[in-house]
Amino acid sequence: MAGVRPKHGGRSQLRFDSTEKGRGELRDQPRWRSTRPTTPLPFVARRLLLGAAQTVAVVLLVFALTEALPGDAAVALAGDQPDPARIAAIREAMHLDRPAHERLADWANGVLHGDFGTSLTSGRPVTQYIADGFGPTLILAALTLALLVPLGFGLGVLAARHEGGLVDRLVSSVTLAVYAVPEFALGVLLMTLFALKLAWLPPTALGYGTDLLAHPAALVLPVLVLLSRPVCSLSRLVRAGMVDALASPYAAHARRYGIPGARVRYAHALPNALAPAVQQLARTVDWLLCGVIVVEALFVIPGLGTVLLNAVAERDVPVVQGLAVVFGVLTVVLNLGADLVAHRLTPRAGVAA
Repeated sequence: MAGVRPKHGGRSQLRFDSTEKGRGELRDQPRWRSTRPTTPLPFVARRLLLGAAQTVAVVLLVFALTEALPGDAAVALAGDQPDPARIAAIREAMHLDRPAHERLADWANGVLHGDFGTSLTSGRPVTQYIADGFGPTLILAALTLALLVPLGFGLGVLAARHEGGLVDRLVSSVTLAVYAVPEFALGVLLMTLFALKLAWLPPTALGYGTDLLAHPAALVLPVLVLLSRPVCSLSRLVRAGMVDALASPYAAHARRYGIPGARVRYAHALPNALAPAVQQLARTVDWLLCGVIVVEALFVIPGLGTVLLNAVAERDVPVVQGLAVVFGVLTVVLNLGADLVAHRLTPRAGVAA
């Protein structure tokens, strides 16, 4: 029997020995070799160029959107009874008296050098706002990811191992139900139960400042809310990939020739679920760093989302622009990294070694 090419790839593949001595014997092959390079440089170059173009587009789009905001930022900052002289001074400070293309050139040049300008309300550098808010947001993201990876992969593997059984139906039903609950509603529910009714946890992080690690009890509820939806989507992705891989011909051959079930699941089937899972993790990290505004506002976490909300409420345009650029660049970088890793893990047609 010459060689059996698996339907799915992975870090470890199986093939038959075609020699006379070992005819029909199933051997473990370290990797199914691809006909093209393992690290395709043209693909990497294309993705890097696309990432650079997306970054430039983010900068231009942020400036255009802030320019299109309704109303006059100078009038809004001048107060309820604006003085024309004060409005003129604010317009000069914001460079609103200059043409848009000149302001765009100056602002983009500052962004390239890490200078996002100064706040109109406090006079502090925008980078200081970003640094102050990044710490609490990073703490929430790190704690959520530390729980998400083992829970998401564990539930997915558990459901796939008991496909069609009670455990599979229970995991699928619970994850689907939890995913359907909006974050705000889940946060209010947890806050009412554990903070107000049982008084086990503080309802918010108000008064704790940015040093959230010194008050871990204040992180429990927001981390649970942040964890709820990503763990559901990740576990369902892993389950689908595992079920598909375990039903493939090479997995059936492995079981037929006495390969232990655990080895089939973790060495041959699980790698097939890594590519979509990595992309889902990248989207989750992007959301944790750039899109947790609702959770931070609900639990009064002084992170990037809260800084952005305050800046929008105060019409502090430089802070809004700086945060929007940071969020956009983080999204581009995370998706670029996820695409490269997923391209490396995705099975490709090839010839056996």
